[in-house]
Amino acid sequence: MFWKIFYSSMCGINGFNLPEEATLRKMNTITRHRGPDDEGVFVSQQWSLGHNRLSIIDLSPLGHMPMFTKDKRYCIVYNGELYNFQEIKNELLNKGYTFRSQSDTEVILYAYQEWGTACLQKFNGMFAFAILDRKTEELFIARDRIGIKPLYYYHNNGQFVFSSEIKSLFAHEMIHKEIDYDAMNMYFRMLYIPAPYTIWKHIYKLKPGHFITVKGENVQITAYWSLTVAPDMVNDREYIEHTLKHLLTDSVKKQLISDRPVGVFLSGGIDSSIITGIMSEHSSNVNTFSVGFEKTAESEKYNNDFLVARKTAHYFGTKHHELVLSGEDVLSSLEQAVYHMDEPISNHIQAVNMLLAKYTTDYVKVVLGGDGSDELFGGYERYYYSDVIDRFQRVVPGVLRHNGITKRAFQTMRKSGLYTKINTAPGVERYLDFFAQKESLVASFLLPTYNRTTVLNDFFLDTYFSSVDEGNFTAQFMRTDVQTWLTDESLVRSDKMSMVAGIEQRVPFLDHRLVEFAQRIPIAYKLGTKGVHMNDVGHGYQGKKILVSAMKDYLPQFVLDQPKWGWFSPAAKWLRGPMKELTKEVLSPSYCPATADLFDFVFIETILDDHIASRGYGLNTLWSLITFQLWYKQYIEK
Repeated sequence: MFWKIFYSSMCGINGFNLPEEATLRKMNTITRHRGPDDEGVFVSQQWSLGHNRLSIIDLSPLGHMPMFTKDKRYCIVYNGELYNFQEIKNELLNKGYTFRSQSDTEVILYAYQEWGTACLQKFNGMFAFAILDRKTEELFIARDRIGIKPLYYYHNNGQFVFSSEIKSLFAHEMIHKEIDYDAMNMYFRMLYIPAPYTIWKHIYKLKPGHFITVKGENVQITAYWSLTVAPDMVNDREYIEHTLKHLLTDSVKKQLISDRPVGVFLSGGIDSSIITGIMSEHSSNVNTFSVGFEKTAESEKYNNDFLVARKTAHYFGTKHHELVLSGEDVLSSLEQAVYHMDEPISNHIQAVNMLLAKYTTDYVKVVLGGDGSDELFGGYERYYYSDVIDRFQRVVPGVLRHNGITKRAFQTMRKSGLYTKINTAPGVERYLDFFAQKESLVASFLLPTYNRTTVLNDFFLDTYFSSVDEGNFTAQFMRTDVQTWLTDESLVRSDKMSMVAGIEQRVPFLDHRLVEFAQRIPIAYKLGTKGVHMNDVGHGYQGKKILVSAMKDYLPQFVLDQPKWGWFSPAAKWLRGPMKELTKEVLSPSYCPATADLFDFVFIETILDDHIASRGYGLNTLWSLITFQLWYKQYIEK
């Protein structure tokens, strides 16, 4: 069955420290796609707060925002879902509070009135909200622990503006569009921009697990939760599996709360298959959605998970829906996808995600996805190789690893990159060696005036690797991914590409209880093996051992038999085919004349020509440049 809640709160929120309704309504207009069903504004002596509402279920005046406490002292605008709101509501009822609605919004409002900022420790959900104390004119803004819901803010010269999306901040004429070139350098190396930075000067992401208090010109940012080394590791395998199964099952059940059918983005992999299996135990009306690509050469490679998803849907008896895309479909949607991401984030499946969400909205308004499982349980191959390097370095002395003979041996095997990796110390060097684009490659297209070679290293060193857990570095590697790539690339993509279609995406693996428990599981229980594929990067890895074992009742054998492929798209081929002409146009100096000062377009043309002729493989570089140029055209030149 599906549990019911009245008055969902998925939406967009806006606000700033001036009483100015006209500008606030402009902000609401820009974020209307996040909440097309209702709009609300409130203007106090010092603040303007706005809200767009997406009605997942009943649209009632009692759920309208901004919402106030009975005495009108506190006012809230809220984006998200609080999955344990009923338990908190019961606690507040026992303290004498009464409620007008059945909404989680009202529960958050009174929880803050009762416990202040400590209320955040009670919340289980995904959220970004702002609460105004009208008596003191102090604003309290908070973001969920993992960063599932986005929150951006501008702070400069005494002005403070916040929103669910960057684009609405520019409704304010005082906010100038100035590129932060340090952030741009991080983008071209990581293909996204890590928090708290954005591509713009003076505009920031509120980091996950943080809140802001604003009173007058005093702005204070405080961490209320962090992902840290667990002090109490668990080695009892039976207990681990039992707890994992309980927590994940409970998380899925809590996130089935809806008055409409709930769907699953079913990729064919382990994570979405588990979620589908759990859902199928509690409902006979499960909708699953998968995306594939039209038949071309090597289409089987790109549609492997698509075909497995079809079998999985049949196995669980879901109502399965399939969307098949062509390169032309993606081409026609690319500019819109880049626009809705707000800042350059390079991933060739963005438009695919958006098109799948638009297709899905004809059937459901809520979907569950498998985001976060790989980072928590060792699903990515880079964790396996990092652990292998750690063990190798403990056994083989540096003098034997790092010398001319060994280097030539690796060169002979065409494994020069592996030779470099086995000699990288745990810490920022190892992390960036696995994740970042090569400095020589970035230097080939980014002109020296703007190329800042130390920015990325300095940021990660200061923020995540000032101390290194040499005894268990791969666990630190995985935690860093959760705090950076997962939030600032994966989750923001899921949020924005689904919200543009009016779809709410939920992520059961990122229930904070499950995230915290995962930190207590030894790395040896998570990482898998590659067997004969040890030297074959990208093939044959089987990770997430403890998760698979714990959830085996929900995993058909044919899913377990599939290697970890990653989600492929034919993007490299699209650049040689249906997207070739657009790519040539976009990557020419005449497309955005102002970026001629940034890039060496002659060398970019060489990268593109080599890729088209299959003399080289330039997908990551080319896509990052295409994304940047499309973004620049829409946000700066227009």
